[in-house]
Amino acid sequence: MPYASAAASTGPAHVEVPVAYDGILLAGFGGPEGQDDVIPFLRNVTRGRGIPDERLEEVAHHYRHFGGISPINAQNRALKSALEAELRRREIELPVYWGNRNWAPYLHDAVREADAAEDRKLLALATSAYSSFSSCRQYREDFARVLDETGLASTMTIDKVRQFFDHPGFVQPFIDGVRDAVASFVDDGVEPAAIRVLFSTHSIPTADADRSGPRDIDFGEGGAYAAQHLAVAENVMAAVTADLPAAAGIGWELVYQSRSGPPTQPWLEPDVNDVIADLPNRGIAAVAIVPLGFMSDHMEVLWDLDTEATEAAAAAGLKSVRTPTPGIDPVFVSGLVDLVEERLRGTAARDRPHATNLGPWFDVCRPACCENVRAGFKPAAAGIAP
Repeated sequence: MPYASAAASTGPAHVEVPVAYDGILLAGFGGPEGQDDVIPFLRNVTRGRGIPDERLEEVAHHYRHFGGISPINAQNRALKSALEAELRRREIELPVYWGNRNWAPYLHDAVREADAAEDRKLLALATSAYSSFSSCRQYREDFARVLDETGLASTMTIDKVRQFFDHPGFVQPFIDGVRDAVASFVDDGVEPAAIRVLFSTHSIPTADADRSGPRDIDFGEGGAYAAQHLAVAENVMAAVTADLPAAAGIGWELVYQSRSGPPTQPWLEPDVNDVIADLPNRGIAAVAIVPLGFMSDHMEVLWDLDTEATEAAAAAGLKSVRTPTPGIDPVFVSGLVDLVEERLRGTAARDRPHATNLGPWFDVCRPACCENVRAGFKPAAAGIAP
């Protein structure tokens, strides 16, 4: 089964011919919406790994701290509404269907709803901007699996917009946040040399990171995943410095958070809290914590950054600001609809906006892109096998 349209299942990396889609699939991670949902949700997240409930409960306390409610579903409802409004503004008559990987509404629900409306050629917007197994290929595998499990593989196709880590609509909210944080520190009398910007993203196993992106391109240590984050962070700092000359003396680095694997398994480092604890030894008095890897303020932002990292900064005697995620910033929402339009129009790759020299990223994932080290390759939509 191709699972994707003819234009997005074979051939060139960029689809430069118009494709007439019937609808948009907003594909999310999902999250619990009450205390009784927490452990079932975590079982879904860790399915197939044999993790007992007592170990899941160690993670569950993050959710229980917030009443068992992850903010992610409410954020995706808001994003869906914002996308629909922007589509109407542009007179693009495409419905938006929303489905999650790990909690209701599930992807199964979304594709069945689309099928009932006879919308069978879908373009997916996954709620993750970067390249790795969990943030790109797993969504593509989800699409193929769900089409098989619902019996729709012969009548429905699901393409996917390119990874949008360096689309200006995604990057600009981070530029705005860092600029505002730096300006506030300077206004408080902090010398630029005593300010540090930490760009934080979800840590992943180093073996997965090394396999992120196409295998025929050498992205260096950490694969495409690390390279994309570093390129975006560099762009953000260059833009902030252009807007605010005082920022020229400010150092920055990429850090990682939310590690969940066993201690024996190497994951991307350094950890955000370890770096924060050491900043006073480097003469730093203020830190801007930038959730560069995240679209919205979900649990990894609220707990790992707003709680743990902010507490680590206070313990180190540092002024700290956690800058905003894109959320439903109009610039970001407009950028997502730009991604839809470039596929509707078949926009040439050379005409697609991108803020780093790594873009514009691929519409059709390359062979062996973002391999799952533990499970190997499964059927996936919108890419060339495997």
